[in-house]
Amino acid sequence: MRYPDFLSANGHIGFIAPAFGCSIEPYKSAFDAAQKKFSDMGHKCVLGPNCYASNGIGISNTPDKCGEELNASYTDEESDILISCGGGELMCEVVPFIDFEAISKAKPKWYMGYSDNTNFTFLSATLADTAAIYGPCAAAFGMKPWHRSLNDALNILTGASYRDGKIRLEGYDKWEMFSVKDDENPYVPYNVTMPARIVSLSDGKITEYDENRPVSTGDLKMSGRLIGGCLDCLVHLVGTKYDKVGEFADRYSEDGLIWFLECCDLGPLDLRRAMWQLRQAGWFNNSNGFIIGRSLRYGEEMMGVDMYNAVVDIISDLGKPILMDADVGHHPPMLPLICGSYATVVTSGNDYSLTMELK
Repeated sequence: MRYPDFLSANGHIGFIAPAFGCSIEPYKSAFDAAQKKFSDMGHKCVLGPNCYASNGIGISNTPDKCGEELNASYTDEESDILISCGGGELMCEVVPFIDFEAISKAKPKWYMGYSDNTNFTFLSATLADTAAIYGPCAAAFGMKPWHRSLNDALNILTGASYRDGKIRLEGYDKWEMFSVKDDENPYVPYNVTMPARIVSLSDGKITEYDENRPVSTGDLKMSGRLIGGCLDCLVHLVGTKYDKVGEFADRYSEDGLIWFLECCDLGPLDLRRAMWQLRQAGWFNNSNGFIIGRSLRYGEEMMGVDMYNAVVDIISDLGKPILMDADVGHHPPMLPLICGSYATVVTSGNDYSLTMELK
């Protein structure tokens, strides 16, 4: 696995928009504020041509133009790292225009983004053996004040949290169910009002429920190569020519895989079908455990299926540890996860930590 150099003091931060750009409010103002924040820190901001574009369908520009921007920004010497402007809906259409061979040969750069950016962060690891960060997009850094999770993300990019070959993160105490950011309030921080509660399943099955959710069945520990992203995107890569998960798992067979998964538009039945498809495709064959983030459609139930049994009923018989309601994905804050790193996850009661090794 290839790991990029960390962002140096006065380094150059590249911004690109292979998914959505920041052409509308509140994202435009938040993105402007993020650039000022980074500039005040001493960094130079390098903007790709699509950052404020809105010429595409479900993405910032046409798929070929988005691919051109990503390829050029990744392989040039103008920027030291890349942060995606935002998520989107159809970055899958950009994938055929991404030159993964050139990326595998270029000097690696940190690329950070989440949601639709799974189409790069996941494939960068599985196709180009190059680590990327599943973490906040550019506009999030315009909030005032920053949430701790944004400092965690920046500290990975700069290496400030890199000690003795490891980066250690801890789960956050509260999370946001409903955002209060809007066109008139583009800089407000996360509306973290919901107390965090993890669901750790050390024996791979739920044994007890309260009125709303399953109860933790014990502490767990798992280690392996960290891989995953947004299920909305991953499920559409299955069976395509970009599906090299089996080969990736073989290359890292001594490590095993820890899958981190979350979803945006998928309801409980969609989630269950997606988990079934990934398992039937063999993606979970060499898994050591699972980290499941809170779905954007948190709390929904359909035909007896909720966000818990949608996952557990499909993978419980694998007998691998499952950590649910983790700080990953569309209900911020989110842990910035290095896709491709070697990770160890430990839970204790309602607390958990994640250690990533760049090896």
